[in-house]
Amino acid sequence: MSTAELAVSYAALILADADVDPTAEKLQTIIKAANVDDVEPIWATLFAKALEGKNVKDLLLNVGSGGGAAAAPSGAATGGAAADAPAEEAKKEEKEEGKPKYFEPGI
Repeated sequence: MSTAELAVSYAALILADADVDPTAEKLQTIIKAANVDDVEPIWATLFAKALEGKNVKDLLLNVGSGGGAAAAPSGAATGGAAADAPAEEAKKEEKEEGKPKYFEPGI
């Protein structure tokens, strides 16, 4: 991670700790107050847009549970496929009912 990314990340954390919404201007103000010179304004703008409408504290607290949110839609999709699976098995069993399960020589 570059110095610019770290500076903007820390600035966003400072704003979150103060319960202030991170805007590009506020991020730039903190970065300048910290005397970090090599941060281009685009970084503050990118971070502000990425964090817009999000609670940074919640993001930090839920770092390990990111897979849970993504699993819900895929779980619903597999639930539909799982519902179709028993129907397919029933069709296979109906077709195989007339066939012997094993081959016996001499019969």
